[in-house]
Amino acid sequence: MTSQSEDDKTNPRHVYGPRPVGALVPAMVRPAFRQRAPATAQVLVDWDAIVGPAIAAVTTPRKLFAGTLAIACSGPMAVELQHLSEQLIGRINGHLGRVAVTRLRFMQEMRPPALAPPPPRPRAVAAAKAAVATLPAGELRDALEALGRAVLARPTG
Repeated sequence: MTSQSEDDKTNPRHVYGPRPVGALVPAMVRPAFRQRAPATAQVLVDWDAIVGPAIAAVTTPRKLFAGTLAIACSGPMAVELQHLSEQLIGRINGHLGRVAVTRLRFMQEMRPPALAPPPPRPRAVAAAKAAVATLPAGELRDALEALGRAVLARPTG
């Protein structure tokens, strides 16, 4: 006859019940980290702050692998960025707080030009003016009117 402890070794029991959340986190985030490493996610999120609005408007970080950051940009912009690569690497690593990027690779990608927002509808302009009509004239009133135009001009649905 086998003892209870030998049965436990050959047939491990599954414990169903409360478990610490920390025990579940690795299994939940592993698929996300396989797709994008944490440093890559941080660079994607903070790209505007890292490189500045002018460069961020014409570039997009794509992939960080083995110290090489792939950046999508137009062909002519790639030449200019090659000259700035040491400074960009310094900014990126300084932002991350460690050396995560050692090389930049530029990928040519055509971007459609940004479309200008449509002008606000006359009804939205009139409603915004009416909403701030009781306020005294000044910068605050002008700012609130502009905000009202923007909010009321958004398509619904």
